[in-house]
This record gives sequence, C-alpha cells and structure tokens, in this order.
Amino acid sequence: MRTSRRNSGRAAILTVVLSVAMLAGCAAGTEGPQPSPSATSPREAAQTDVAPLRGLVVPKGTLEHASIAAKIDNHPLARPQIALDRTDLVFEELVEGGMTRYVAVWHSDIPDVLGPVRSIRPMDPDIISPFGGIVAYSGGQDRFVALMRQTPVYNAIHGQPDTEATFYRSDAKPAPHNVHVKATELLAEHTDLAAPRKQFNFAADLPSSTAVRLGTRTAVVNYRFSDYSFGTWNWDAPTSAFLRSQQGAPDVDANGARLSATNLIVLRVPVTVALDIPKTEMIGSGEAWVSSGGATVRATWTKKSAASTIALIDDNGVAVKLAPGNSWIELIPLAGSVEHTAPTAG
Repeated sequence: MRTSRRNSGRAAILTVVLSVAMLAGCAAGTEGPQPSPSATSPREAAQTDVAPLRGLVVPKGTLEHASIAAKIDNHPLARPQIALDRTDLVFEELVEGGMTRYVAVWHSDIPDVLGPVRSIRPMDPDIISPFGGIVAYSGGQDRFVALMRQTPVYNAIHGQPDTEATFYRSDAKPAPHNVHVKATELLAEHTDLAAPRKQFNFAADLPSSTAVRLGTRTAVVNYRFSDYSFGTWNWDAPTSAFLRSQQGAPDVDANGARLSATNLIVLRVPVTVALDIPKTEMIGSGEAWVSSGGATVRATWTKKSAASTIALIDDNGVAVKLAPGNSWIELIPLAGSVEHTAPTAG
C-alpha cells in the first residue's frame, strides 16, 4: 500500500503543516525583505532548506512532505475559491466553451480545505507529472482519468473509497461547483510520498531576479484566453506583487484576500481540439514572458517530456531566475493574446 493511516504519521505531518503555515504567514507580510539563500551563514545554511516551489529559505525538514495539486474550478459559480491565495504555483488553462480552469499546487503552505475541484483534462498529466505527490480532482472522462493514473502521482478522486473521509460537497455553492478537499487530512494519509523537486530557477532575492535586472518596466499585463476568459495583472509596489483581476473585477479568495503573484509567467502554447475537448500542448517550446518586481523579460519555454520541468531561457541563452515567492503561469493559446504595458510617465 502507498498510504499510512497510523496516528503517529498523521500527527507528524500535521505538525509539519502547522509549522509551515506559520512560516508562510510570516512570509506573506510586507514588513520587510524576506530571508534569502545569500543572506545565510554556513552554519545557518546547514539548518535551512530552500522551498522547491517558492525559492524561499525555510527551517530544515519543514517541507519534507508531498505536494498537493488540484484541478480547481474557475466557473463564476465556483468563485471565490478556497485557498488559492496560499498556493505555490497556479497554472491557468483553456477548457471547453472558452472558459478556464486551474491546476493549483500547494507545498509550502498546506491549507485545511481547498476547492472546489473539478474533472481532469488531457493536458493535466503533462502539467502535474513533474511534481509527483498527490493530485485531487472530481473525476473526468475515462480516457483522461486513465492518462492521469499512468503518471507517478497519487490520484485522489471524489467518489472513490479512499477519499470518502477527505472529499465532501459544501452547501455554500450549487453542484457541480461544490466539491472540496480536506487537504491536511489527505496529506496525512500519504506520508510515504516524496517532496517535489525544484521546478524553476530562483534568484537569492527580488532585486537579483532576471526580470528586475534585465527586463523592461511593466505596470499592467493584460491577457486573453477567449472572448469569455480574460483578465489583468497590475503591479503593486507596496506588496511587491502583481494583483489579479478577471473580467474587469478584482479576483479574490474566499477569505477576501486579493489573489497575487510574486512571479507572473506567460507561456504562448498551441491548443489542439479532439472531440470538442481543448488540449494545451505542453510538450514542446514557445515564446514566454516572465514578470517579477514590476519588470518583464522575454524568454523561450521548453518542456521535453511529461516528467520534465519547464525550462525558461532568456534571449541571452541564460536560464531565467524567478524572485523567491509564489508564481502564476498563464497558458495563453496562440489564438489568444497578451500585452505588457509600461508605467505612465510622471
């Protein structure tokens, strides 16, 4: 078996999660600069790790647990979602009808509850495979579920015997937009799963990130998946983050927190359609932009296989380094659009 329900395993992982949540709460503030790998002494370095999905320095051993990826609903009836403000990474992808859904990944900060989750899609195995760990979703067409089950990821699916205690429907929203996951309890059942590996390269701090050092100043990033799904990211200097809006309105989590990103990564991707289901083609390469610290650098993205991470290389042929913090990845179809706007003078 790949799971363990022993009380000792549950207590251990919940202790780790609580300590990570406390650390993440401190890291989310804007009182001052965050610790960085370059700021630690050799003795301190021996007592710390670098969060693989955020690039932040954390106490050693606090992140030795699996990540949870989840297929998060982005239908208007599903908003505001739960715990999107606590993610390490979020991928936004095109689905049917011009709408989008998210693949959200939590590792540095595991929430008690996340959701609502929806069904899997054909591009999700290529997005989620590099993380390992757990993927939570509500089901899907047999052919897509079979693809997801073939990956090195534990499939936690609503309605299955192994998720009876950790998935539930809420009365707060109408079905099918109301399936939620008890994330800390789900993680506690899978203490044998390994932590994710590093997905992107990180600089020591925000000023050292590639976009800040080499990029052009950026105040606004407008993106469009379709006539139905579009939005804006606005640079906010006081929080050192880009703030998210959808369809002209601020995008918030269920607790009222504005969704934001330290790093905004835009990938231009081909989208194929089979039996009316769009598939974002993630194996290949294309144009990309990386925005951090109110600046943007152009890059090329490459992903060689389902298990490979996404490589970001700037126009000088050098790997892009993100700022330590969370990241959103917009998978914009070639038929969509993206526009980066510089700050106005004055």
